[in-house]
Amino acid sequence: MKIYTKSGDEGETSLVGGRVKKNDRLISLMGELDELNSFVGLARTKASSIEVREQLTVIQHALFDCGSDLMYVEPRPSRLSQEATVDLESWIDTLTELSPPLDKFILPGGTEAAATLHVARTVCRRVERSMIDVPQAAHLLPFINRLSDFFFTAARYENAVKQKADIEYVRSAHVFKRKDGEQ
Repeated sequence: MKIYTKSGDEGETSLVGGRVKKNDRLISLMGELDELNSFVGLARTKASSIEVREQLTVIQHALFDCGSDLMYVEPRPSRLSQEATVDLESWIDTLTELSPPLDKFILPGGTEAAATLHVARTVCRRVERSMIDVPQAAHLLPFINRLSDFFFTAARYENAVKQKADIEYVRSAHVFKRKDGEQ
């Protein structure tokens, strides 16, 4: 099988059930999902935690499900399960418990793994913004919204595992409430 088809040489691409311009919002969104998935793959290679690496692999499959959901001209049942969002919430809760308390805004960075996860977080936020204008993607919004929170939490956890403190933003107020009600 040849990898090139030449069918897109005139600026169009195929969806299941039709063709669209390559600059269509839906195609742009699918490209952003692909970019996000690539950053997740990079983060997986950098992560020191076996759990985070395994979670990132699951996330990569879920992102392919998101792209698959968008490949059809006619609506069809979603490949992305509702459990995917529930899993993210569980992972976020666990990693939060295993990380130092968060009191102020932090700067992206720390270890190479954490910095890569922060890049994935910002790309994920862009994907989320793009989804707002694509009606076929509305059902994916809760997962993508939670996913950016996961990347933030996983970055903090990766720093904690390597005993690398997060750097607080110097002009940040105390913005996060702790469980005990303190600020």
